[in-house]
Amino acid sequence: MNESQLLLVEDDPEISESLADYLRGKGFRVQVAGSAEAGHELLARGGFDLVLLDVMLPGEDGLSFCRRVRASGGPPIIMLTALSEPTDKVVGLELGADDYVSKPFDLRELLARIRVVLRRGQTNEAAARAPASEIVMTFSGFTFYPYRRFLRSPAGLRVPLTGAETDLLLVLCQHPRQVLSREELIRLTRGKNFPIATRSVDLLVSRLRRKLAGDDPLDDPIRTVRADGYAFQPEVTAQ
Repeated sequence: MNESQLLLVEDDPEISESLADYLRGKGFRVQVAGSAEAGHELLARGGFDLVLLDVMLPGEDGLSFCRRVRASGGPPIIMLTALSEPTDKVVGLELGADDYVSKPFDLRELLARIRVVLRRGQTNEAAARAPASEIVMTFSGFTFYPYRRFLRSPAGLRVPLTGAETDLLLVLCQHPRQVLSREELIRLTRGKNFPIATRSVDLLVSRLRRKLAGDDPLDDPIRTVRADGYAFQPEVTAQ
């Protein structure tokens, strides 16, 4: 874990300096960009395992930055948002951010979230190096490659998934037609007592639904069970 390299995109020098020092003290390599433009330049050099991204940036904002990085298949992103900006949290998750942390944040919580996202990425990379042992799941014409983090649609098109979407879909496929509460989904995807709001689960389910949407809008693979949670409807076959 201490070999991981982080890119911190934050325009406040005081915040970026103190946060970078803290993370370096935990064994990470950290580079800092004071703007989206500088962040893109550093990302173009490669080698980053994770981006910590402030929403409020001069020039191009963090949401636009997130959209561009996700479209280019860049590293996972944790958004840093202010408590007064709930819309930014929603939009950030919709654009493909892997997680978000609200300012002012507890450094230990941020560290925990960084480690979860990095572990997820390392698991995917390890599995990609050994595709023969990869589990492949099929449902409703889709083919799901959980360790390579993507789907093939019934039409044969690749449907890219973020790490959080992959984790959620894997849990749903492992528990077909079972009602799972939001708390259970958090526990199964992130671990016991991981600090995340249940509202984030709803946003993630909504995002995944759109990627699984078929021609019939009434054919929803993820059923909402009012006050109880969600149930994955299709029959799942694992190979």
